[in-house]
Parts: sequence; structure tokens; C-alpha cells
Amino acid sequence: MGIVASRVEQEVQAAIKAVESEDASAAEKSEMLMEIAMGIQAKPKSSEQILSAVELYEKSLAQCPPEQFLLHARIEARMATALQAIPTNSSEYLERARECYDAARAIFKDHGTPEELAETEMNLGLVIQTLCGMNRAVITDAISAYQRSLRTFNKKKYPKEFAILQNNLATAFLSMPFTDQRSKMREALAVQAFEEGLTVVNIIDHPTEYAMLQNNLGNALQYSSSSHVVENNVRALEAYDQALKVRTLQTTPFEYANTISNKANCLLNLPDDPENPESGNEENMAKAIAYYEEAHGIFLAHNGMQNAEVVAGVLAELKGNRDTSKAANSNANGESQSA
Repeated sequence: MGIVASRVEQEVQAAIKAVESEDASAAEKSEMLMEIAMGIQAKPKSSEQILSAVELYEKSLAQCPPEQFLLHARIEARMATALQAIPTNSSEYLERARECYDAARAIFKDHGTPEELAETEMNLGLVIQTLCGMNRAVITDAISAYQRSLRTFNKKKYPKEFAILQNNLATAFLSMPFTDQRSKMREALAVQAFEEGLTVVNIIDHPTEYAMLQNNLGNALQYSSSSHVVENNVRALEAYDQALKVRTLQTTPFEYANTISNKANCLLNLPDDPENPESGNEENMAKAIAYYEEAHGIFLAHNGMQNAEVVAGVLAELKGNRDTSKAANSNANGESQSA
């Protein structure tokens, strides 16, 4: 790791010296540094490279003349995306990213393009939503940012961005506490947002977004507090199956494992015959265990240790319950025969 970090640092210093040696204006040098940072950030091989991109963005900001306020905003917005991508359990980088987006947004509102402002609002909403999970922000601020972004990223001109925003809005609604009378309304709004996103994307042109929305729609339906539990679970299974047309073991193993885990959980709560629920769900339970076992192996193979542990816990509980049930049935049958 030290050798890699040293090599990255050398590359950054070489890039800075190359720009400094150019016969160019301060604004041009600032743009050069931003473009180099964007190149490093585009395909990072380590977190050190993302940090190096941040360093270059900071150098770019330092070079940027005060009167070039629009360029300054664009550098801030790009640097925020890098800060957002740094893997860490701390809120430090995300809080810096939020500050950068806020600064860029203030300038884009009056001087940038509508698309620049909308993209900044969308990214700002995602940062705030992530910070909410750390108790460092308020979820309604994220919802407001997404809704402002939708003023430009509408379904007709920007279907992909519209679908992503609908997905983010829905997950924001679902992340709010379900302790008041409005919780069912928020669940309904989340399902509506997922379905609205699916009206503008399709499996051919937008496979990633299509699969994400179908998977998340399945989750929203499955965990809904509606009284129509069976109907919702049947719809959820259909959504997971749509997602699995894109998420395959060969192409996206981790996402595939997530979706089959979700499908397994849904099967656990679905009777074998939805029209005759008292018949039990022995078949669906067997399918669920098979899906969990497959997902567990995939998570282990792809370093998803936390996911693997969760699935292993569910499997242990399920198999324990099945063994207990079989033993009870065996004893009951034995007593009946001996009598």
C-alpha cells in the first residue's frame, strides 16, 4: 500500500510541475489541473488515487483567479464528487462535499446552466441522505434537493436522471421514521416514486437503472405495512424477477446476490398457494434457503463479509426452526402410531 501511495504522489507532483511549467494563464492552468484530477477520478484503482484527485482539485482552486467564479464553482462541484467517493466510516469527507456543493449551487443558480444546477442538487441530495444515516443531517433537506433537481431533470428530456431521482426520493421517504400517522402515506409515495421511475426507463436502454428500480420497488412492496400482504409479496416477486433479467451471476454477481437475498426473504412470507394461505409455505421456504445459500457463497467470494454474516445468521435460524419443526412432527406422528 505504501508503494502504491508513493507512486500516486509522484504522479500528482509530476502533473503539478508540468502544469506550472506551461506558458498559460492562471485560469488555463486551473482548468488543466481540474481535467487531470477528473482523469484520475474517472477510473481510480485505490482510495489513494481519489485523495490525489482531491489534492489536484485543491491546487486547481488555488490557481483559479477570483473573477473566474463560474470556473471556481465547477471545480468545487467536481471536487465534491471525489470527496463523496472516498470510502470511509467518518462523515468528514461527506461534510466537506456538502460545503462544496452548497458553494457551487449558490453560483450555478445565477450563472450556470440549468443542467449544472440540477446535477449539483441531485448530488447534494445524495450526500445529505448519506449523512442522515450518520445522524449528521436532516432527510427533508435531501428530499428538497431532489425535488429542486426535478425542475430540470424531467421525465421527457432526461429519463435516466429522472429515474435516479425518483429512486433516491423513494429511498428517502422510506428512511423516515415510521412512528407517526403519515408513515403509510410515505410508503405509498415511495412505491409511487419507484413506479414513476419505471415509466421512463426500460431494460434495453437503461438496464442498470431498470434493475435498481425493480429491486427497490420489490423491497418497498415487501416491507409495506399494508394489509394486502400476500398481494404485495406477489408483486414484489415479479419486481425481483424483472431485476434478475439484468442482474446476473456472470455480469453483476454482488447485485445479483443482493436481489436473490431479497427474493428469499419475500418467499419466506409467501404461502405456497396465495389463494389458500393456510396450506403453509414449505416449498417457498425451501426455495428461500436455496437462494440464501447461493447468495452467501457469492458474498464470501466477493469480500462482502458483512452481507455474508447477515445471510449466515438468517440461514442458521431458518434451518434451526425447520429441524425443530421436523422433530416436533416426528414425535407427534410417533405418539399417534403407538396409541
